[in-house]
Amino acid sequence: MKRFFALAALAAGMTFAGAGVTFAQELVNEIGGVTIEGNSKVNMFKPDKERDIIPRDYQKQPPLIPHSIKGYEITQNFNKCMDCHSKERAEETGATKVAKSHYLDREDKKLVNISPRRYFCMQCHVPQFDAKPLVENTYKPAKK
Repeated sequence: MKRFFALAALAAGMTFAGAGVTFAQELVNEIGGVTIEGNSKVNMFKPDKERDIIPRDYQKQPPLIPHSIKGYEITQNFNKCMDCHSKERAEETGATKVAKSHYLDREDKKLVNISPRRYFCMQCHVPQFDAKPLVENTYKPAKK
């Protein structure tokens, strides 16, 4: 008898869970008044070419990437970003030099090369894009 009630409760729970997934999917489709398919047609990685650098919104925010990164390769053996942003090349290329903090290990000891934990740039840095919020909010940048 206990087994019957357990199976009935499980079946009811699965039914409600399925309904919850359907309801959640409907909500996602309504965010910002644009469907998921409509959002997928927006190229979020195409930077604004005629736009100044977007300022940071909070202290220690990683700077945004103000140029296209299409086709940039970052693998275990090669990092395209370092072609311009390494401390050796930045002055020559006019690019922003990678911060000194990126050349420190976990114990704050200086390294000759960029730290492995900072090597994959796009873990923190993203292309700048003047995206409109999907939902209204009252967010204001931190005072500097």
